[in-house]
Amino acid sequence: MSAAHTRLTATLRELRTRTGLSLAALSARTAYSKSSWERYLNGKNLPPRQAVRDLCRVADEPDGRALALWEIAESERSGRAASAAPAPVSAPASVSGGPRPAPQEAPPASMSGRPPGHGGRRPVVLSVVLSVVSTLVAVGLAAPALLLLPGSPGEAEDPLPASAPYSLAPQCHGAHCEGLDPMRLICGISPESLATYRTVGGAHVELRHSRKCGAGWARAWGTRVGDRMEVTAGGAAHAVRVRREADTRTYVYTAMAAARPGSTVRVCFRPASAAAERECFEARVGEAAAEAPPASPR
Repeated sequence: MSAAHTRLTATLRELRTRTGLSLAALSARTAYSKSSWERYLNGKNLPPRQAVRDLCRVADEPDGRALALWEIAESERSGRAASAAPAPVSAPASVSGGPRPAPQEAPPASMSGRPPGHGGRRPVVLSVVLSVVSTLVAVGLAAPALLLLPGSPGEAEDPLPASAPYSLAPQCHGAHCEGLDPMRLICGISPESLATYRTVGGAHVELRHSRKCGAGWARAWGTRVGDRMEVTAGGAAHAVRVRREADTRTYVYTAMAAARPGSTVRVCFRPASAAAERECFEARVGEAAAEAPPASPR
């Protein structure tokens, strides 16, 4: 079990303890069986993304941190974390002389898939198949891939609860994505990287864009408590602050800003230190990351 999977498992156990529910009671309140939860909470299997969301809901806990841990663990398990990193952009100017871009270690890729059904063989098989589907989505092969999913007529297994969504399609587009979570709205499947940047303090910042959702957002890792990041595409700015030590070990990401081809998406990173300069850069949707022009801080 990888370090990321270990951290995720510890977080899930903590959430389950907070609920005070037995495995049977937890199963009754989610779309996953008692035996599935036993495997997830003991680290035997990586849970589906929806299972993580469901446990956060039952525990009345915001799911941002747990989903970020899941994204890293799933990327390591699937091998996508070892893919080549996008090319860094030129450093923006700053009062202190400007940060220097550096080659980036490849960050984990975006999350994939939707939840499996309740019980039977579906949880184990779908967790593997949907990892493949998330890759095929990028080349338009999601529909053929979905034909490979288990559950054909006559196969004996528990029915999928009506409350459990079963779709890989993004849930918003353009202006309807404004200010919303890119992961919850399934815009994080195979996004494009518009630009990447390393701050003076060592944090990594990436501008991302989903063509299917028509929106962009920013994410960062290697941050410090108190760091703040905001993104805009010519409209409202959407910000996120690193509030807890645990968040410094995972991704933090902003809400989405509607961004059509040709739009300029801008991100500004504000270090926690009052003496540090704000660092900003921008990229145009549809251009290669290496060609994204930097922007000076304001």
